Amino acid sequence: MPLKSSISLLQLPPHFLLPRLSLNHVLIRGIRSLTPPRPNRFNRSQDLPLLDSTTAAALERKVYTIPLRTGVLGTKKGMTAIYNPETGRRYPCTVVQMDRVQVVAHKTRKRNGYFAVQVGSGWKHPSNVTRPLLGHYAEHGVSPKRHLAEFKVRDENGLLGIGETIRASWFQEGQFVDARANCRGMGFAGGMKRHGFSGQPASHGVSLTHRSMGSAGQSQGGGSRVYPGKKMAGRMGGQQVTVQNVKVLKVDDVNGLVVLNGMSPYRLAGNLNSSITFAGCIAGPDGCVVKLQDAVKKPWPEMPSSVETISETALAMV
Repeated sequence: MPLKSSISLLQLPPHFLLPRLSLNHVLIRGIRSLTPPRPNRFNRSQDLPLLDSTTAAALERKVYTIPLRTGVLGTKKGMTAIYNPETGRRYPCTVVQMDRVQVVAHKTRKRNGYFAVQVGSGWKHPSNVTRPLLGHYAEHGVSPKRHLAEFKVRDENGLLGIGETIRASWFQEGQFVDARANCRGMGFAGGMKRHGFSGQPASHGVSLTHRSMGSAGQSQGGGSRVYPGKKMAGRMGGQQVTVQNVKVLKVDDVNGLVVLNGMSPYRLAGNLNSSITFAGCIAGPDGCVVKLQDAVKKPWPEMPSSVETISETALAMV
């Protein structure tokens, strides 16, 4: 009787005995990152355009935060008060006077990369002006100015004619403006006055260092250096301060006065039950230069952008 084979007829031999088959498909291999980038909802959405590093793209992103019209230069004359005849309420206000404000020059996107209007105010004797600046004024046919400032505008529609005079009627009563001025300089101040440090103990081991700053940093653990931005004694004040959303209470076109709401009441976080807090006045001492421009965080005023049209409207109201 023949022996029964232990290998089935349907079973394939081992793979090393099989003939090699040529495969036409290509094996795709890749390396998967262990830390894939997380999706960012700010610039990976289908509705938002991709961020670009060009100057035109940067201006396009700022198109809604650049005012339509130019600003003006004024001088802070002081503070006074206005009473509401209906409610009898007293409103503290700041008086800003405009002195011979004229358009000196333009800046265009083709030449400078952005649109802006150079505005000058006051008057300065030619002997006190440098020759390059005298040539700048003579080129545009404008008398020498004591103060110069530049105000960005959104497009070429906001460029006023060179030599045009901007009066107080450029603003209207009830609108909101952003006021920029240099605050009062304090000179060199210590850490307690400049940053509100509590100082060293009044006694018990402290000798003649009660108002000193103390340690400026660690030694070996921090690299034996003072970190950038460390709060220390130094020059206090004298920098530009912007007060936003200042309401225009009154405009005197004859005397060139713009009366601004000095302290505007508001409630914290929109809570009607919270106590009323008063916003600060316009920064700077009396006689400082104030830059006024339409408020960025408020709707643009519905006013013509031409000086002649505004002047005709103001004369008609008088």
